[in-house]
Amino acid sequence: MPDMDRWPTGRLLSTAARLVEHSWNEKLGAIGLTHAGVIAIEVLYNSGPMTQAQLAQLVRVQAQTMGKTLSRLESHGHIVRQRSTSDRRSHVVSLTERGTEAVMAAADMERSVLAAASIDPDRLRQELQAVVRELAKRFASPETNAIVAGADAGLTVEANS
Repeated sequence: MPDMDRWPTGRLLSTAARLVEHSWNEKLGAIGLTHAGVIAIEVLYNSGPMTQAQLAQLVRVQAQTMGKTLSRLESHGHIVRQRSTSDRRSHVVSLTERGTEAVMAAADMERSVLAAASIDPDRLRQELQAVVRELAKRFASPETNAIVAGADAGLTVEANS
């Protein structure tokens, strides 16, 4: 590795994020998931069934992008989509039992990736949360407020320890 002592903090953070995500994605593929799919099923796990449009809004992606992610999740049995009884134009997305198992497995996989770094993953999470909250306060914008609000609303799942 190049001399990381000279790297700016932003480069360290982005490099660490890419390495963790790459390793995690390799593990997720074994259970038919992608990073985008994990985000969607975590929201469903924490918030319950919702329309495809609501899910896209919470995840902050275009409806078309969410549709592609949901098609993949549906083909692997992680979610089901049913036409809404109140609005026949929309679909309600629900997590299946297999999807719930995948949420837990993905959280364990993420934890195992971080465990390889011989650091306390819980402490790392706390420190990163503090960084996000403090920077969001200083550089408040609708986008940063939405990111922090989503995190504070529990749009992630903790691994079973």
